[in-house]
Amino acid sequence: MSVMKEMQFPVSVRWRGGKTALAQAEGKAELALATPPEFRSGLAGYWTPEDLLVTSAASCFALTLAAVAQRRDVPLLDATVTATAHMSRRDDGRFGFTVIEVDARLETTPGREEEVRHAAEEAERHCLVSGALDVPVHVAVTVEEIPEPAGAQLAEV
Repeated sequence: MSVMKEMQFPVSVRWRGGKTALAQAEGKAELALATPPEFRSGLAGYWTPEDLLVTSAASCFALTLAAVAQRRDVPLLDATVTATAHMSRRDDGRFGFTVIEVDARLETTPGREEEVRHAAEEAERHCLVSGALDVPVHVAVTVEEIPEPAGAQLAEV
C-alpha cells in the first residue's frame, strides 16, 4: 500500500504601500510584483499575478513532460513552451481568465516523434497546475525530429 504524504508550498507576499508587493519563499530569490499595466494604475516592467499564473501552467507542462520523457526513456532533446492567457467576460458574468493556450515545440530524434507526442499527452493529463484551474488549458504540440550527430549522447532530462 502506498501512502502519499501531504506537500506544502508556503509563500509570503508583502505589500507596504505604493503599487508593488514582494513575494518570498524560503531559500528562493524575492520577486517584485505589480498590477499589470493593462489595468488602471498598473505598472510596466514587473511580474504580475497574471504572469505568474500563465507561467505556472506553462512551466508545469514543460517540467511534467521532462519527467515523463525521462521515465519512459523518450529522447526529448528540446522543449520550448509558450503560453498565452485570455481574459474577458466569462460565461458566469465575471471578468477573468477564459482560456490558457499552451504551445509546445518539441524536438526529438528521427523516428521517435510519436513517443514524444504520447509523452506530451500524458504530461497534459498529469500537470497539477492546469488541473487545479477552473479555466480550460489547451495544449498544442509540434514535434520536430533533429538528426543525431554521429557518436552523440542524449542529454539527461
